[in-house]
Amino acid sequence: MSMSIILPKLSGSALKVIAIFSMVIDHCAYYLMDGNTVHYEVMRCVGRIAFPVFAFLVAEGFAHTRNRKKYFGLLLGFAIVSEIPWYLLNGADGTHNVMFTLALGVVALAVFEKLKKDSTLCICTILFIAWFATWSGVDYEWRGISVIVIFHLLGTNTTSFPFGRTAQLLCVFPLMIDYGTVGIILACMVIFLYDGTRGFIQGSIAKYGFYAFYPVHLLVICAYQLL
Repeated sequence: MSMSIILPKLSGSALKVIAIFSMVIDHCAYYLMDGNTVHYEVMRCVGRIAFPVFAFLVAEGFAHTRNRKKYFGLLLGFAIVSEIPWYLLNGADGTHNVMFTLALGVVALAVFEKLKKDSTLCICTILFIAWFATWSGVDYEWRGISVIVIFHLLGTNTTSFPFGRTAQLLCVFPLMIDYGTVGIILACMVIFLYDGTRGFIQGSIAKYGFYAFYPVHLLVICAYQLL
């Protein structure tokens, strides 16, 4: 008698919620807790789920958006706004928030779509973007750009599931392992369960609320530090 394993499915909205909770847990540990405790290590580990999921969602968003310039502008706008709480938390340490990384990732994907017929120019331009990400100090630097590009190159739709999704994750895993092995394994598990649907987060208010959550939660952490 054969037994089949039925895996749960996660919509894009579910992925967003998981990534947000992971991010909040990570930042609460990083900015508010003693780094020499077990609780800190566990929370940072859970926090490593966030970026790969956000990178995957950006690749998905780029593939499905009707206006890629507007999509880039949205990410860049919230990146600029988020610099205020980022600076309050990190000071002038030469780093910049992850929204800039996601915006640069969209630029890299646009370059690929525009120049893919000229492979040499395309590769050189994307490498330059990755170098710029590192030079400018955006979160996750060149690895962040690379992860977004890989998700796009290997396809984010479900037509090739599970093999296409597996290929994506196998390529992303070594890039992100420096940030924590368990965390990237958990992130890969979450992404693998994505079913290709948008889910319950729909409409302009929900969409903008999702992006606004990033600077708002940083401001809340800033306020808590002042208490």
